[in-house]
Amino acid sequence: MELRGIQITMFSLTIRPFILVSSLLLALAACAPTVANRGYLLDPDKMAEVKVGTSTREEVVSKLGSPTQIGTFDENVWYYYGRSTEQYSFFDPEVVKQQAVELRFNDEGVLTALNKLDPAASQNIDPVDRRTPTYGHETTFVEQLFGNLGRPGTFGKEKKK
Repeated sequence: MELRGIQITMFSLTIRPFILVSSLLLALAACAPTVANRGYLLDPDKMAEVKVGTSTREEVVSKLGSPTQIGTFDENVWYYYGRSTEQYSFFDPEVVKQQAVELRFNDEGVLTALNKLDPAASQNIDPVDRRTPTYGHETTFVEQLFGNLGRPGTFGKEKKK
Protein backbone atom coordinates (compact mmCIF):
# COMPACT_ATOMS: atom_id res chain seq x y z
CA MET A 1 0.00 0.00 0.00
CA GLU A 2 1.37 3.45 -0.88
CA LEU A 3 0.09 6.80 0.33
CA ARG A 4 1.59 9.95 -1.26
CA GLY A 5 4.99 8.41 -1.74
CA ILE A 6 5.10 6.75 1.71
CA GLN A 7 4.94 3.03 1.84
CA ILE A 8 2.78 1.70 4.68
CA THR A 9 3.03 -1.96 5.51
CA MET A 10 0.54 -4.11 7.37
CA PHE A 11 3.23 -4.74 9.99
CA SER A 12 3.46 -1.07 10.96
CA LEU A 13 -0.34 -0.71 11.00
CA THR A 14 -0.73 -3.54 13.53
CA ILE A 15 2.32 -2.90 15.72
CA ARG A 16 1.91 0.85 16.31
CA PRO A 17 -1.44 0.59 18.12
CA PHE A 18 -0.11 -2.31 20.19
CA ILE A 19 2.95 -0.29 21.24
CA LEU A 20 0.79 2.75 21.99
CA VAL A 21 -1.68 0.78 24.14
CA SER A 22 1.15 -1.05 25.95
CA SER A 23 2.90 2.24 26.73
CA LEU A 24 -0.32 3.73 28.02
CA LEU A 25 -1.00 0.72 30.27
CA LEU A 26 2.53 0.84 31.68
CA ALA A 27 2.18 4.55 32.39
CA LEU A 28 -1.10 3.95 34.21
CA ALA A 29 0.38 1.08 36.21
CA ALA A 30 3.23 3.33 37.33
CA CYS A 31 0.66 5.67 38.88
CA ALA A 32 -0.42 3.08 41.47
CA PRO A 33 0.33 4.29 45.00
CA THR A 34 2.66 2.62 47.46
CA VAL A 35 0.62 1.80 50.56
CA ALA A 36 2.42 1.64 53.91
CA ASN A 37 0.77 0.43 57.11
CA ARG A 38 2.45 1.33 60.38
CA GLY A 39 1.27 0.09 63.73
CA TYR A 40 -2.06 -1.67 64.10
CA LEU A 41 -5.42 -0.35 62.89
CA LEU A 42 -8.03 -1.94 65.14
CA ASP A 43 -11.07 -3.58 63.63
CA PRO A 44 -14.28 -1.88 64.92
CA ASP A 45 -16.00 -5.27 65.31
CA LYS A 46 -13.21 -6.56 67.55
CA MET A 47 -13.21 -3.32 69.54
CA ALA A 48 -16.94 -3.81 70.18
CA GLU A 49 -16.17 -7.19 71.77
CA VAL A 50 -14.01 -5.50 74.43
CA LYS A 51 -16.26 -4.31 77.27
CA VAL A 52 -15.35 -1.73 79.88
CA GLY A 53 -15.78 -3.15 83.39
CA THR A 54 -15.73 -6.82 82.37
CA SER A 55 -12.83 -7.47 79.96
CA THR A 56 -9.47 -8.41 81.42
CA ARG A 57 -5.98 -7.84 80.02
CA GLU A 58 -5.84 -11.42 78.75
CA GLU A 59 -9.17 -11.03 76.93
CA VAL A 60 -8.04 -7.73 75.39
CA VAL A 61 -4.81 -9.30 74.14
CA SER A 62 -6.69 -12.27 72.67
CA LYS A 63 -9.20 -10.02 70.85
CA LEU A 64 -7.06 -7.01 69.87
CA GLY A 65 -3.53 -8.34 70.00
CA SER A 66 -0.66 -7.02 72.04
CA PRO A 67 -0.55 -3.23 72.46
CA THR A 68 1.65 -0.97 70.38
CA GLN A 69 2.95 0.63 73.55
CA ILE A 70 2.50 0.23 77.28
CA GLY A 71 2.50 3.43 79.32
CA THR A 72 5.94 4.64 80.34
CA PHE A 73 4.98 5.62 83.86
CA ASP A 74 1.89 3.45 84.34
CA GLU A 75 1.76 -0.19 83.20
CA ASN A 76 -2.04 -0.08 83.45
CA VAL A 77 -2.28 2.16 80.38
CA TRP A 78 -2.06 0.56 76.94
CA TYR A 79 -1.96 2.28 73.56
CA TYR A 80 -2.83 0.99 70.11
CA TYR A 81 -1.54 3.20 67.28
CA GLY A 82 -2.03 2.74 63.57
CA ARG A 83 -1.52 4.73 60.41
CA SER A 84 -2.00 3.94 56.75
CA THR A 85 -0.33 6.12 54.10
CA GLU A 86 -0.26 6.25 50.31
CA GLN A 87 2.61 7.63 48.29
CA TYR A 88 2.65 8.33 44.58
CA SER A 89 6.15 8.07 43.06
CA PHE A 90 8.37 10.80 44.55
CA PHE A 91 5.67 12.86 46.28
CA ASP A 92 5.32 13.05 50.07
CA PRO A 93 3.19 10.30 51.64
CA GLU A 94 -0.43 11.18 52.38
CA VAL A 95 -2.14 9.87 55.51
CA VAL A 96 -5.23 7.88 54.49
CA LYS A 97 -6.28 6.56 57.88
CA GLN A 98 -4.98 7.12 61.38
CA GLN A 99 -6.11 5.72 64.69
CA ALA A 100 -5.02 5.94 68.33
CA VAL A 101 -6.79 4.12 71.17
CA GLU A 102 -5.98 4.28 74.89
CA LEU A 103 -7.04 1.48 77.24
CA ARG A 104 -6.83 1.82 81.02
CA PHE A 105 -6.88 -1.06 83.47
CA ASN A 106 -7.24 -1.15 87.24
CA ASP A 107 -4.76 -2.97 89.51
CA GLU A 108 -6.78 -6.20 89.18
CA GLY A 109 -6.36 -6.13 85.38
CA VAL A 110 -9.96 -5.21 84.48
CA LEU A 111 -10.56 -2.66 81.73
CA THR A 112 -11.81 0.64 83.23
CA ALA A 113 -11.67 2.99 80.20
CA LEU A 114 -11.43 2.81 76.43
CA ASN A 115 -10.67 6.19 74.82
CA LYS A 116 -10.37 6.89 71.13
CA LEU A 117 -7.79 9.65 70.81
CA ASP A 118 -8.24 12.42 68.25
CA PRO A 119 -5.62 12.09 65.46
CA ALA A 120 -5.99 15.82 64.75
CA ALA A 121 -4.48 16.55 68.16
CA SER A 122 -1.22 14.81 67.19
CA GLN A 123 1.82 16.93 66.49
CA ASN A 124 4.63 16.49 64.02
CA ILE A 125 8.02 16.79 65.62
CA ASP A 126 11.24 17.65 63.85
CA PRO A 127 14.40 16.08 65.20
CA VAL A 128 17.08 18.54 66.23
CA ASP A 129 19.82 18.72 63.64
CA ARG A 130 22.83 19.25 65.88
CA ARG A 131 26.21 17.63 65.82
CA THR A 132 28.48 16.80 68.70
CA PRO A 133 31.63 18.90 68.43
CA THR A 134 34.83 16.92 67.96
CA TYR A 135 38.48 17.88 67.85
CA GLY A 136 40.52 17.65 64.69
CA HIS A 137 39.41 18.36 61.18
CA GLU A 138 37.24 16.66 58.66
CA THR A 139 39.14 14.99 55.87
CA THR A 140 38.12 15.88 52.37
CA PHE A 141 37.50 13.40 49.60
CA VAL A 142 40.89 14.16 48.02
CA GLU A 143 42.69 13.66 51.38
CA GLN A 144 40.98 10.32 51.81
CA LEU A 145 41.83 9.28 48.27
CA PHE A 146 45.50 10.31 48.23
CA GLY A 147 46.29 10.57 51.96
CA ASN A 148 48.40 7.43 52.24
CA LEU A 149 50.49 7.94 49.11
CA GLY A 150 54.15 8.35 49.98
CA ARG A 151 53.76 7.23 53.59
CA PRO A 152 55.91 4.35 54.73
CA GLY A 153 53.83 1.30 55.40
CA THR A 154 53.92 -2.44 55.67
CA PHE A 155 53.10 -3.19 52.07
CA GLY A 156 55.46 -5.87 50.78
CA LYS A 157 57.09 -6.47 54.17
CA GLU A 158 56.64 -9.65 56.13
CA LYS A 159 55.48 -9.53 59.72
CA LYS A 160 58.11 -10.42 62.28
CA LYS A 161 57.26 -13.18 64.70
